[in-house]
Amino acid sequence: MNAVPRLSIGLPVYNGEKYLAEALDALLGQTYADFELIISDNASTDGTERICREYVARDPRVRYIRQPVNLGASPNHNIVFTESRGELFKWASYDDLYARDLLDRCIQALDEHPDAVLCHSWSAIIDEAGDIVAKVGYPLTTDSPDPVERFRSLLFDVGGDDDYGVVRSDVLRRTALNESFYHADRTIVAEIALHGRFHHVPASLFFRRDHPDSALRSNRTVRSWCGNLDPRRRNRLKHPTVRLLVEYPLGYVRALFRAPLTGGQRMRCLWQLVRWMTSRVVPPSMRQQDTPVEQVSEVVSVSMVVAGQNGRVA
Repeated sequence: MNAVPRLSIGLPVYNGEKYLAEALDALLGQTYADFELIISDNASTDGTERICREYVARDPRVRYIRQPVNLGASPNHNIVFTESRGELFKWASYDDLYARDLLDRCIQALDEHPDAVLCHSWSAIIDEAGDIVAKVGYPLTTDSPDPVERFRSLLFDVGGDDDYGVVRSDVLRRTALNESFYHADRTIVAEIALHGRFHHVPASLFFRRDHPDSALRSNRTVRSWCGNLDPRRRNRLKHPTVRLLVEYPLGYVRALFRAPLTGGQRMRCLWQLVRWMTSRVVPPSMRQQDTPVEQVSEVVSVSMVVAGQNGRVA
């Protein structure tokens, strides 16, 4: 393994003891091994620290950082990136699972397509037990060579989990990283797409877990969602709800002026943004009910394709 790994994986976590070991096993059992795994623990109060230290002692690729206080999900996501060293980077979640060859196939695709800035696979949704209950469609045209079309699609279409793809670190450094307004996770993906096209491995290799304690289910209002991203957002005087909502489209505007676009491309993207804003009668549902999800006809276990799942006792 190289002294400086080619890939850095950043895993921010807070009170993740229920699923964390499964996620770590799935990542450390990847067929691609030239990576570092950076865990930033947001002052967890459960058994997260114990689990992390056990894996640090077991595998030299794992680095553990414990925050003295809960900084919020957005700063914690940004910390694992700023601590990274690899030319490629991937965010990972403590509760998701990954097929053994996910990293291998994504990195191979980036090598074969140097114009692509991000690579991911198709996604499936798993339940608490790790069984596939639905497949997530991907109707977006993020593979287009035209940045305006990629931007338009990310505004109007929904699908996939590109924020968990493998991205070129030099591109990510040019973005605003994770912010804390409503739906800031969408603006960062759009900003990455303004730098280059995405590539998708045509197989379901990423398994997003849906469970009662997930951030999406636990934070059902705009303020709760933003407060989870950054505790300072809970202050109603400094951060009224209207500010949390207005900063969302402004995040796209700022991204357009940071991105390497021509004047014509920037104006066309701004026009798409105007079209999108006028189409919003009410703020989009926090549950993203328009995500193209196909329910599976029978429950399928991921144990055969995810490292560490065989023999694991629920």
